[in-house]
Amino acid sequence: MMASRRLQSTAPAVSLRETLVDAGLAPHLADLLARMPNRTVIVEPRRPFREQGVERNEVMFVRSGILSKFKADNAGRRQIVALRFPGEGILPRTGPADYGIQAIVRSEVLVGKAEDFDPIVEAHPEMQRFFWKLIQRNEAIGYEWLVNCGRRDSTARVAHLLCETAERMHVHNGPMLNPFTQQQIAEITGQTSVNVNRVLADMERQGLITRKGREIQFIDWDEIRRVASFQPNYLHI
Repeated sequence: MMASRRLQSTAPAVSLRETLVDAGLAPHLADLLARMPNRTVIVEPRRPFREQGVERNEVMFVRSGILSKFKADNAGRRQIVALRFPGEGILPRTGPADYGIQAIVRSEVLVGKAEDFDPIVEAHPEMQRFFWKLIQRNEAIGYEWLVNCGRRDSTARVAHLLCETAERMHVHNGPMLNPFTQQQIAEITGQTSVNVNRVLADMERQGLITRKGREIQFIDWDEIRRVASFQPNYLHI
């Protein structure tokens, strides 16, 4: 099991170049992307960073914090449909985006232009294969979220989110600082915040976790994985 690291919004920012190389991109190609013009943006969680339906001709890399993609229905109710943790990013797209972007916690994000990013990728087939693999990983995560909201019960949904968060942040034995509000957990798992509160309390009574403020300690990692039906292979494509 990997060594525990506490999840903090104030954790040291990760390096774009080192992240790309660690993920398997050749150093000389990582250098091309690291030298690409970009600006550093601090994103606060209180309001959307990018609205739904707006052109998205930019590439983003999360250095610290967590970004979410969200959609809203006609009544304004939000569903968080994806998360991006430190070392992960959001690729450019053609035309208006059908999702908005908002920070879960205060985040530091590198933002570059598609007009600089696209020619670099198009000129290097190895880089195209690298990003295609990342797209496949994000697709696999999306499929898992569909199963989570569509087929698992309330406790399993929340347990699965906590397991996935721990895995993506390299925290297993804990303690893990829970980055989510109960409302955000509800918007990810398709529940109400009242029900999320009940589920977390039930998980404590079952001896799966303990809570101290925002801090969560996993008491039995194998058991909470069983309850969540969590198999992390989809995160490691």
